[in-house]
Amino acid sequence: MSDIETPIHEALSADELEARLRAIGEQRYHHRHPFQLMLQNGELNRRQVQAWALNRYYYQSMIPLKDASLIARLDDPALRREWRARLVDHDGEAEGEGGIARWLKLTDGLGLDREMVVSTRRILPATRFAVEAYLHFVRERSVLEAIASSLTELFSPLVIGQRVSGMLEHYDFVSAETLAYFEPRLTQAPRDAEMALDYVKLHARRPDQQQAVLDALIFKCQVLWTQLDALHHAYVAPGHVPPGAWDGEAQTEAL
Repeated sequence: MSDIETPIHEALSADELEARLRAIGEQRYHHRHPFQLMLQNGELNRRQVQAWALNRYYYQSMIPLKDASLIARLDDPALRREWRARLVDHDGEAEGEGGIARWLKLTDGLGLDREMVVSTRRILPATRFAVEAYLHFVRERSVLEAIASSLTELFSPLVIGQRVSGMLEHYDFVSAETLAYFEPRLTQAPRDAEMALDYVKLHARRPDQQQAVLDALIFKCQVLWTQLDALHHAYVAPGHVPPGAWDGEAQTEAL
């Protein structure tokens, strides 16, 4: 049994807790998922990349709702101010700014109809269930668990770098402009992850609290993994697109 599978019976030091969290990311973050590897290695066709961008939009669009629900539960004004930066990162300060707007530039560039993307009517059922499970988790679990679930941001910069460089190298239907969402995340994610990690290390003192923190990060990794499982099943192998989900026809404009 690996360390991350061993239940905590005695309190860990803050550094030991961090080491456990990082081990979870190394083993369970979606950088190891076959669909992610295919995406960055140029092994997907345009339809499969479009499906990824379309479904990922739903996750991106829910992040501000998740963060706003957490902010509403924070008693500390300083912590609220820190967390509020995440809302600005995704929603922007004005129309057309922020991460969600940049993601729509990606779906536009891939030839997807914007109204269809924003409506989220054609996403995979598993995408919807996974993202909404994450939203409910943050709303319903303890503040400590909710903050810990964001710690996948510790691992995202590596994936972002590999994803962007691989996609630019292998796909002639994307450009640095259409992938503009990712560049700000290379600095935003480490900033956010450091703040969340400091909070968790400070407030998770008892064994039960530390176990809850580890479980929260595992849950979030499962949310991300499930989304890629669904994409792989629907658009790669065996290729079973659920009824009502986007299948590549009628909603795609020629590039």
